[in-house]
Amino acid sequence: MQKVFIFHPLPESTLKKIVIIPTYNEKENIAAIVEAVFSLQLHYHILVIDDGSPDGTAQIVKDLIQVYPGQLFLEERTGKLGLGTAYIHGFKWCIARKYDYIFEMDADFSHNPKDLERLYEACFFGKADVSIGSRYVKGGAIENWPFDRHFYSRGGSIFTRCITWMPIKDPTAGFVCYSRKVLETINFDAIRFVGYAFQIEMKFASWKLGFLISEVPITFIDRKVGVSKMSKGIIKEGVIGVIRIQFESLFKNYRKKVNQSAATQAKIITADFTKEYVAESK
Repeated sequence: MQKVFIFHPLPESTLKKIVIIPTYNEKENIAAIVEAVFSLQLHYHILVIDDGSPDGTAQIVKDLIQVYPGQLFLEERTGKLGLGTAYIHGFKWCIARKYDYIFEMDADFSHNPKDLERLYEACFFGKADVSIGSRYVKGGAIENWPFDRHFYSRGGSIFTRCITWMPIKDPTAGFVCYSRKVLETINFDAIRFVGYAFQIEMKFASWKLGFLISEVPITFIDRKVGVSKMSKGIIKEGVIGVIRIQFESLFKNYRKKVNQSAATQAKIITADFTKEYVAESK
């Protein structure tokens, strides 16, 4: 008699899900966004990467860690080092701790915490390797943006798709879920950009490496408090970065460059996180 083996997915509570939130001067938003994620009661952890915010953002997180020990974590860095390097720092931290699903999300509520689970479901049930909270697929929308922000964002997305041929309608999106195998595969040393181009380059690398990418419609809401980090330098980096990424992919072995080697992987797994703040034992 032939044996039949039935696969039972792991219960959601056993899967390790973590949201990386980079911060710089986000004291008005950080407590609220942390509490909004935990109020979902869906087994999410949070890692805040703070770049030396002079407004006391990190201290607010430290106080909250006492309320959410083992769920909320803080990595402090010296100086404003850029969004891309903050996420890469967070990716390495999460890989070292064997999280299964790793999310990018802004601190300012432009990304709705309730949409985290929709991104997760696109990966867990939909079998995507990367899921993107997209403003530009059917059902996606933007609220409270001035015309110039619409113009730069939509124009940047169209420009990126035309130059790279990447079949992603919102390549600059910053609300993303990565399965661990994607981040274990990508060679972070080959990711060069820190602003909009960082978001594009991560998606481009994932696509070139053959991972399945899904776009989930979201409503993006412009921040209500705090100051936008958008600048002309970030936009310029995005334009130049897109051209450079595609140029390198055409004339170099791009897949080999962005594919993690065993040696580099070992270095990532043993990375030293010297300023992690956790709750003291009581």
